Amino acid sequence: MRVCVIGTGYVGLVTAACLSHIGHAVVGVDIDRRKIALLRKGLSPIYEPGLDRMLQVHMDAGNLSFSEDAESAIAHAEAILIAVGTPPRTDGHVDLRHIEAALRTIGRALERASDHGARLVVSKSTVPVGTARWMAEWFRASCSGSDIVVVSNPEFLREGNALQDCLYPDRIIIGAGDRRAAPLVQRLYRPILEQTFPTPDYLPPRPEGLRRVPLLWMDWDSAEMAKYASNAFLALKISFANEIANVCERVGADVTRVMEAVGLDHRIGPHYLRAGIGWGGSCLGKDLGALIRLAEHRGYDPLLLRAAQATNAHQRRIVIEKLRASLGSLRGRRIGLLGLAFKPNTDDIRDAPSVAIARALQDEGARVKVYDPVAMANMRAEHPDLELIYATDPMDLARACDALVIVTEWEEFRQLDLSELRRVMRGALLLDGRNFFDPEDARRAGFTYVGIGRPTAVP
Repeated sequence: MRVCVIGTGYVGLVTAACLSHIGHAVVGVDIDRRKIALLRKGLSPIYEPGLDRMLQVHMDAGNLSFSEDAESAIAHAEAILIAVGTPPRTDGHVDLRHIEAALRTIGRALERASDHGARLVVSKSTVPVGTARWMAEWFRASCSGSDIVVVSNPEFLREGNALQDCLYPDRIIIGAGDRRAAPLVQRLYRPILEQTFPTPDYLPPRPEGLRRVPLLWMDWDSAEMAKYASNAFLALKISFANEIANVCERVGADVTRVMEAVGLDHRIGPHYLRAGIGWGGSCLGKDLGALIRLAEHRGYDPLLLRAAQATNAHQRRIVIEKLRASLGSLRGRRIGLLGLAFKPNTDDIRDAPSVAIARALQDEGARVKVYDPVAMANMRAEHPDLELIYATDPMDLARACDALVIVTEWEEFRQLDLSELRRVMRGALLLDGRNFFDPEDARRAGFTYVGIGRPTAVP
């Protein structure tokens, strides 16, 4: 199938690469010339394990390419996937300007197309409920000579695991208002639905027992709502774990053991129950905020969603409170942040707790040192106003610090020699914002260990 993906951001680029892997001829288009130039060299503008290799393999094979000429790529495509950004506006509602621009580009392209066969237009961007319906009406009014079938197909990609999530999804959701969508969607996704594509040797193996992926058909509005509901529930689970952690500290319980017990209940499950300094990234906060605004716009006050949002904001402030409780005044103190990305295996610092914590520490008069394996360039570029000291490695980070804060649980940090870190520090405080280290190991290394929702013991 000839496929055009509009937008080569996180969702668009991963989707384009994976669709080329399952056998489609894919062209990714973007208005960002520097990004297209980089992609034509086989280099990914984002950090995602395995993505550089997948891009190079399928560009070399000739079934994946990138272009600035969106109209030409669209004119020749049978399926057009819209994966442009939908950032929040200042009022919390979703900004659809990039969606509108994509529709106009598609309209112009199809006017000049020689082939007037059915086109599948797939909305991958996270959009307010009602957007796919509006898109279909727009095409009917503006492209009367074209045969366009609009479907909503929300994505559920986790940064750091995006290729696996795209190739081995829990489900594929299709919102449609036209029966003609069925054969087109089947052509697009059959290799994933039936798991008939080869497993890339540079990714983890196919999940054991995965033989077929569920395909859920529903109306446009329900598909768009399913995306918001899923992300809101994940945010709720994390905020719930953090709320319980704060109670655990006050009664002497260990939240890691409590959540282990809770997660073994098959009705609940173990995922997204790790207490810490809260969630971040470009999805959970944005989507939760958009859902709150949507509910308000329809006359409903979503109290539970507001509580999840407030708990997450409070969790970041807890880091400052714990540092003050251990060190007293933070003015003149040197604090090291181990990790900057909002989660491991990505360089994404959008709404990362590290940014809020660093800013709060500087407001308290502290000097802030930082280290992350891949996200420091993004931090420098996106937050030049933050006067941070960038370390070359974890040992350099710890040198002369009064306290270390674990912000991102990169797996490579597990191999650190805690005794060596403690030896080069000025102070002894290890504030484990992700409950990443074993408290006793840290105490044996000479640290005063403080976790989130864990009992505090004297070393």
